[in-house]
Amino acid sequence: MDVLLGFLDYLRASVIAKAEGVPEPQIRAPGVPSGTNLLGLVKHLTNVERHWLLGQRVPDWAATFHAEPAESVDDVLRAYRETSARANEVLAAHPDLAAAGPCPGGRPGPAPSLRWTLTHLIEETGRHAGHADILRELIDGATGR
Repeated sequence: MDVLLGFLDYLRASVIAKAEGVPEPQIRAPGVPSGTNLLGLVKHLTNVERHWLLGQRVPDWAATFHAEPAESVDDVLRAYRETSARANEVLAAHPDLAAAGPCPGGRPGPAPSLRWTLTHLIEETGRHAGHADILRELIDGATGR
């Protein structure tokens, strides 16, 4: 559990580092034709963790990629940090990786194992951390973690 959580925490920190210090409106500006933007990636990952580890239903996944105009950068980053901290508490309370994890919100059938859930979160967070890295480089040339 510690190794998997360590990888997830590293990726979470990488995503936050890519978003910190990017001014408005660049942090919301689409970097690619699909509309993907840095702030939207952070908001999406917040919803991913809420779904898979906190059991919250996500009615519209596409909408999770866009922060509302009233949501500040600080609000979105704070929500991601708080959600990650609550998710880590849930993980600590379920140390058996073979056991079913918390039931994802609105998902029919049995919950996948905690091992599957953590692996999925590492994969998804890692993929979006790569997207964030590219978007940040397009905005101001910043590279690296």
